[in-house]
Formats: sequence, structure tokens, C-alpha cells
Amino acid sequence: MPDNIFIKDFLDTLVAEEGASVNTVVSYENDLKQMIDFLGDNFVNISQSDIQNFIHHLYKGNYERSSICRKISAIKMFFKFLLNEKEIIKNPTDDIDIPKKNKTLPNFLSREDVKLLIETAENNNKFCFQRTAVMLKLMYACGLRVSELVSLPLNCINESKQHLLVKGKGSKERIIPIAKEALDCILEWMELRSFLYKGKVNPFLFPSETAISGHVTRDTFFKNIKKLAIEVGFDSEKISPHTLRHSFATHLLDKDVDLRSVQSMLGHESISTTEIYTHVVNTKMINEVFAKHPLA
Repeated sequence: MPDNIFIKDFLDTLVAEEGASVNTVVSYENDLKQMIDFLGDNFVNISQSDIQNFIHHLYKGNYERSSICRKISAIKMFFKFLLNEKEIIKNPTDDIDIPKKNKTLPNFLSREDVKLLIETAENNNKFCFQRTAVMLKLMYACGLRVSELVSLPLNCINESKQHLLVKGKGSKERIIPIAKEALDCILEWMELRSFLYKGKVNPFLFPSETAISGHVTRDTFFKNIKKLAIEVGFDSEKISPHTLRHSFATHLLDKDVDLRSVQSMLGHESISTTEIYTHVVNTKMINEVFAKHPLA
């Protein structure tokens, strides 16, 4: 837990009132500790100029723009919290804006590459890869975040309605339709799971007997995907669990699925977050025109 009582209270409030995830809390805690290391923890005397000096320090440190945006956001939220709690009388971050993030087009796989990755996992006799094949298929079928995938509860599947109930960021629930092939795969996995974990109580769809969380960790899943990518001959640096989520969104939009529907399935709060996938589809179209146009 953080040493500073104000940071602790701020983080506790984030969890209690906004349902902040563990990852968000840890990131914000590190961001605020970094600020304290640079500026000290006498928050009453920290000025706008001090904050700007810290931001300049971050830019000189060659941090990714997305990291700097998150750090500034954490600092602004923290000082707003201090103001609301009447610990300070003026918010030094009021006139400090969060820079716009660079929009980078996400990496995604072709349908054939996704199929090859899943089939390679299925054809591997090791249990961990058999399980990874199921997880890959479910992730691609439903566009899940990796944190959502690994922590799915055993009761998340509604077989009769053919959908998946997911608890996403901020503990917000959403329902995602699941294709029959993926549903059949999950049902087969649940039978195998019942056999392997007979007599053992574990609430997760993908349990783990070694992880403290009780379920397969993101790190384990990530490492298995990297091993698969190398076996298939893909560039392992460009393959991650998120690549499957990107592929899900891109392929749906490529088939003219409504943008709002894709937004809902991905659990994006803002439609602008989902719109980046339309740029991927448009880029593909432009490349095809350049390649196939009679005047090319």
C-alpha cells in the first residue's frame, strides 16, 4: 500500500466510487509516487509551475505519450480529490491539459493467421496449449480483453441464449453473442475441466492451482501465445493477446457489422475508441486500390 495517507485515501476512493481495476490503481499509485519523488509531498505548496516542471521532466525521460497522458490524468484527479477534501485551497492542475494521444493503428491478424494460430495450439499435445487454444478461440470469438478472459467465472456462459456475460472495466457487465463453433469448444472444455478438477472447488472457467488469483494469469497466457507465434513462424514481437481483440473488431467491421454493435461487444465507453478500427479497414481498402487499380 502507498506510504502517503492522502494517496491511499485517493486510491481507496477510486476503487469504492468508480470501480477502478487493480491495474489502474497500481499504475496511479506509481505515477503519484513518481511525482512525490520529484516534487515532495507538501501538496499545499505545489504550484502549477511545479507540475509543469514535472511534466517537462517526463518528456525529457522519453516516456511514451500514452504513459505521460496517464500520469497527468492521475495527477489531475488526485489534486481534484485533495481540493474536494479541503486539503488544498487551489488546484494547481486546473489549467494543465492532457495532451492528445498519438493514434496508432493496432496490429491485427488475417482470418487465416488466426485460424493457423488456434490450430497450432490444438495440435499441440501439451495441456497448457490445449487450454490456450480454447482461450484463443473464445477471445477471438468475443473480442475480450485479456484480463476479462483469464478471470471469466464458470457460470459466464448461457448455452440456451448462446451468449457470454462479461464483467469489464469498472465492473460494468456486458453481454456478447458467441458463435456456435466457439460455444461448442467451450462446452467441451467445461467437460474436460470437470473431469480434471473433480472434487475441487474453483469458481473460474480457466482455473490454476498455482496462481494466487486462482485462475490462469495474463502473463502465462501471454507467454504461451508467444511460444505459439514462434512455432508458426510469426513475428512474436507483434503478437499479443490484444492482437486477437484487434482482429475481432477489424474482421467484424470488414464484414460491415454496425460500429455501435462492435463498440458494445468490445465494452468501449466512447465510440471514438472503436473508430480507430475503421481506419484499419479503410487503410486496407486503400492498399487494395493501389495494388489492383488499372492505373497502378
